Amino acid sequence: MPGVWLPHCLILALLLVAGSFSFAQQAGSPKGKVSSAALAEHPANTGQSLSSSSSVHTTTAEKALPSLEPALVFHDLSAANDQVLKYARLKKDEQGEPLALQTAVVRMVPGKGGPDIEYVDLIGAVHIGEHHYYQQINGLFRQYDVVLYELVAPKGTRIPRGGGKNHSIIGNLQSGMRKVLGLGLQLEDVDYHLPNLVHADLTPDEFFESMAKRNESIAGMIGKAWLAGMGRQRSSRALLNQVELYRNLLAGDSDKALKIWFASEMVDMNTMQRAIEGQNGSTLLAARNRKAVQVLRGEISKGHRRIGIFYGAAHLSGIQKLLQKDLGLVPAQVAWLEAWDLR
Repeated sequence: MPGVWLPHCLILALLLVAGSFSFAQQAGSPKGKVSSAALAEHPANTGQSLSSSSSVHTTTAEKALPSLEPALVFHDLSAANDQVLKYARLKKDEQGEPLALQTAVVRMVPGKGGPDIEYVDLIGAVHIGEHHYYQQINGLFRQYDVVLYELVAPKGTRIPRGGGKNHSIIGNLQSGMRKVLGLGLQLEDVDYHLPNLVHADLTPDEFFESMAKRNESIAGMIGKAWLAGMGRQRSSRALLNQVELYRNLLAGDSDKALKIWFASEMVDMNTMQRAIEGQNGSTLLAARNRKAVQVLRGEISKGHRRIGIFYGAAHLSGIQKLLQKDLGLVPAQVAWLEAWDLR
């Protein structure tokens, strides 16, 4: 496998765990600025996108996947308030063979001086996964008073059932990868029409305003990810993952081999995240994390006591730190959902 392919896949992995966007390229945008387009229905239910030149269609009438009660088993965590948890992992058997890519549900409870709530669950997401995984997500959402979710989109945006057709660059990358891996897509399978779901992300205007203040760009973000991926190729962990990929390819199941390799890369994203964030944080992660916590404060003030935050797994360590520092919440328990079957 050509070595240059690895950074490409790492960039794709970043997009799969770091965020959902409703961006579409628009002719005439200054210096290639990506304009907002609705991957959703207008609040007035016009059936048309919010931008006439958008390539995102919203006429689909397909339904999201039905709900399936998740069989979550929570395990107690250490009492240490400063622990940073992983929100994605590979489950392996006794022989070390991968069984599944899993995402975490971390339950945070009020510590001393914390808010008057029962808990906030941080629900890690990957943006492509098994259909069964998203069925369980739909079932899990019904257990909360309110669920905060990510999507860089205009206020009032509603994601159509079935997800619509997203022809943005990021949408095409995610759609292409799910087809290669034989998986479902979050924006198609998750039921965003549940009444307790609340948008908790930046609008496109807020996103680009933050990027401008930080002197960031989409191209710069991808460039940082590319360089981090090139550097990571020389790490022992990356080399081990490639050796495992070749071994699995020689075993004769190329589809499974690629799926296992990609899952391994997704759970080992620290190098790329640090490159994107830098010393002062980035719009892609840090600014959106703060927005989620801001919306959470508003929902707590409304009296909600059982709250879920459904965000890309790459976000949740940062959100966890903010909840500990700003709201006095502490991680108490963790459960795991099976996102990809690697058997």
